[in-house]
Amino acid sequence: MKKMYFFAGCILLYAAAGGFAQSNFNKGEELLMQNKPKEALPYLENSVADDSAHAQAFLYLGIVYEQLDRPDEAIAAYRKILPRAGNLSAYVASNLGNAYYRKGSPAQAEQFYSQAIDSDPVYASAYLGRANSRVKSGSLRAAVVDYELYLSLEPGSAKRPQIERLIAFIREEFAAEERRKLLAEEAARAEAERKQRLLEEVSASLQSAAEGSQGLSTGAEDVLGYEGEFELE
Repeated sequence: MKKMYFFAGCILLYAAAGGFAQSNFNKGEELLMQNKPKEALPYLENSVADDSAHAQAFLYLGIVYEQLDRPDEAIAAYRKILPRAGNLSAYVASNLGNAYYRKGSPAQAEQFYSQAIDSDPVYASAYLGRANSRVKSGSLRAAVVDYELYLSLEPGSAKRPQIERLIAFIREEFAAEERRKLLAEEAARAEAERKQRLLEEVSASLQSAAEGSQGLSTGAEDVLGYEGEFELE
């Protein structure tokens, strides 16, 4: 009978703890939705402390840390839950990308945006984030591909005019760079031809001088072939 009471007590304690954790999460979520990150913070911290597998609580906690300008803590929260985020994996990975982008680490940002896309190939925001990271890294051709994929997934995006202008600008830069390359190649070719002509002119001049001196010297083979006798007077 005592064992039954003990077992029942454990169940009640577990249920109470679970209910308390959910209460923390619900309160933190409510305050976050009211745009009160500072007030939401302790509730969400308690929620993840009570339940280390609560992916949504970690996601919200990371968002709160970002809103409070605590990027390193946001990254730590996202990274801790990412391997166990389940159907929230794309959101967590994309938020990690955002956090790294804001820290000025575009290569790491691109890595997590790509992970978000692997989790959800139609997650438009991850394509936009990766495109921006690639622009910052100088990978402009790859960035254009991602911008176009984003627009295909979000055809009505309010950012469309801005993105289309950026794509046009990047393509103009590609075209200008190609023109500069062709001009440089043409200039190099013309310079090479000029030098070749100069060499040929100098060579021809030397050859003319050599031919003009043949009446003064017959050449080595005439000396070797001399068969006469010397007479001294």
